[in-house]
Amino acid sequence: MSDSDSARYDALLVVSFGGPEKREDVIPFLENVLHGKPVPRERMLEVAEHYYHFGGVSPINAQVQEFIEALKIELAQAKIELPIYWGNRNWQPMLGDTIRQMERDGVRRALAFMTSAYSSYSGCRQYRENVQVACGEVGPGAPRIDKLRVFYNHPGFIAANVARIREAVEKLPVDAKSTTRFAFTAHSIPLSMSTNCDYVRQLEESCRLIAEELRLSADRWSLVYQSRSGRPGDPWLEPDIGDHIRKLHAEGQKSLVIAPIGFISDHMEVLFDLDEEARQICDQLGMVMARAKTVGTYPVFVACIRELIEERLGLRTERRAIGQYGPSHDVCPIDCCQYTIPKRPGSP
Repeated sequence: MSDSDSARYDALLVVSFGGPEKREDVIPFLENVLHGKPVPRERMLEVAEHYYHFGGVSPINAQVQEFIEALKIELAQAKIELPIYWGNRNWQPMLGDTIRQMERDGVRRALAFMTSAYSSYSGCRQYRENVQVACGEVGPGAPRIDKLRVFYNHPGFIAANVARIREAVEKLPVDAKSTTRFAFTAHSIPLSMSTNCDYVRQLEESCRLIAEELRLSADRWSLVYQSRSGRPGDPWLEPDIGDHIRKLHAEGQKSLVIAPIGFISDHMEVLFDLDEEARQICDQLGMVMARAKTVGTYPVFVACIRELIEERLGLRTERRAIGQYGPSHDVCPIDCCQYTIPKRPGSP
């Protein structure tokens, strides 16, 4: 990208998942999430109970707003004038409405920050497709929107996770700190989705980089998965966090730190699947558990996103990344993270 091209960005679009903000929102929200996906309604109603457990309110929207406010301050301190818009895939503010507002405001070209550090269909390509569809609905006046690169190996993302994990370790009893195990968790996805993306490789690299900073030997940490959905018979990435906890207990392990490095905010799947379900398993087995916070608004992570913006604005020539793979591409190849969502039984 030339300097003249990069200088033409005139807004930032934060694209997130969205979440209900009252009990009455839960079922319509989940119907949006699961539209066209082969998830039994019984499973949807089961997930709805997770939200009802917290009064029907997901914390994700409030956390995205907190991140946006932190990023505004970070950009202002760097003297970057870039208005920030926010649109969700599944709930208010909806992505289409936001892009329509951007068009009304005269935005012609925008950068997009999508709230996932990793490449997969559900974490990247589907968001890009959502943006394309929304722009098509707005019409020829819709802005061109270019996505920031994934940041699983950016030193700021790694450092923020390391800091959060160290905070969690401090919650453990003194005699458990040197022997505790670490479980790095990420959202499980179907094996058929994982075969055409770098999701697992990127997660493994993030784990390795974090473990290296924490000086953890290979036998003290594991990458595990959580929050699987879909049809019970379909293969998804494993091991599941619950199964992993039981295995550790069977091996005589007494304490565990769970770090949800696959997420950037403490939303519903973190709060329910880890703070409720995983903790209940640990309590039943007599294991001490500490859960690390996600990167959220940790300053070095917010600075990481500011750096990615500076790259695309032509204000930074160094594309920082650590480890063995280097910085990811800015423009996704046409077949990147391709995946065909299976149809529900009986659907045309």
